[in-house]
Amino acid sequence: MEWFNVGKIVNTHGILGEVRVLSRTDFPEERFAVGMKLGLFKKNEKKPIMVTIASHRKHKNFELLTFEGYPHINDVAEFKDSYLRISENDLTELEDNAYYHHEILGCEVYSTEGELIGKVTEILETGANDVWEVTPEAGKKHYIPYIEDVVKEIDIDEKKIVIEVLEGLLNT
Repeated sequence: MEWFNVGKIVNTHGILGEVRVLSRTDFPEERFAVGMKLGLFKKNEKKPIMVTIASHRKHKNFELLTFEGYPHINDVAEFKDSYLRISENDLTELEDNAYYHHEILGCEVYSTEGELIGKVTEILETGANDVWEVTPEAGKKHYIPYIEDVVKEIDIDEKKIVIEVLEGLLNT
């Protein structure tokens, strides 16, 4: 089974078993909802500890969570630097033209003329729209905005993306 990161536990918070989580999901209300089951992967561990969210609230730039059965700081202190992940079975269906990052990463990017530009190696969230870092076989990386004027076709099954190369888009 494949697991996908939804957050990283960066510290404890208070003495009542709360952990401070840096969210890595676009859906924190859904992923960290009370009753949600997540895999907790401790540093250098391959097998998760399954945890159930007991409470969730926002605090500054963090999600504060407690887990059922872990009511005290001493119960969760060892979770620092662990990752919270969701199993592929729990991924929800997205609306049209919306994709999970893991679906886009690794896709080959072609121009509308069929020229291979490179592979998507990173996704940067800018607020307005995502920007895809595209790394060619040789040369400098390109930064492609995920907007209608540029991205013309996405085929997740074929791991292929076709873009319209606007003037000045590729830094050659």
